[in-house]
Amino acid sequence: MRIIAFAGSSSKNSINKKLAIYTASLFKKADVEILDLNDYELPLFSVDKEAELGKPELAKKFLEKLASADILVLSLAEHNAGLTAAFKNIYDWASRQDKVVFQEKPMLLTATSPGRGGGRNAIEAAKISLPKYGGNIKETFFLPSFNENFDIEKGQISNEEFDNQLREIVANFSI
Repeated sequence: MRIIAFAGSSSKNSINKKLAIYTASLFKKADVEILDLNDYELPLFSVDKEAELGKPELAKKFLEKLASADILVLSLAEHNAGLTAAFKNIYDWASRQDKVVFQEKPMLLTATSPGRGGGRNAIEAAKISLPKYGGNIKETFFLPSFNENFDIEKGQISNEEFDNQLREIVANFSI
């Protein structure tokens, strides 16, 4: 089983990337590849930029990575109650090459934030948008108050209740 995991964030110290890495590690006998959105940075999408640049190779490479997966683990950062510009931008560019960006791959969406909301709004925004572009969302999980509930040194959720929730989701995840 091949898992592509990434955060919907371009932060070099993304807490969502930490959560994506941990989540992917919970899948047994999986080949995991972690993507970094900084490797897929393109100018802000517009039809004018598209006319100028055509179909960027980076967007094609992003689509190829997604195609190589059996499961997608995506941890969404939340900016102003929505998806981040970095994630939305590569998603926009990729959708111009293949409308079914996420290729109906089974997805586990997670989110976290320093606050009590835990990125819940980003997950809700994704539930509306991603299925229109081939997002086959099987499960969701959000971790509130990241700094209180995640041990950065150990790279894992420190709150037993939240950790058990995520472990149960992964154990029962079906593709």
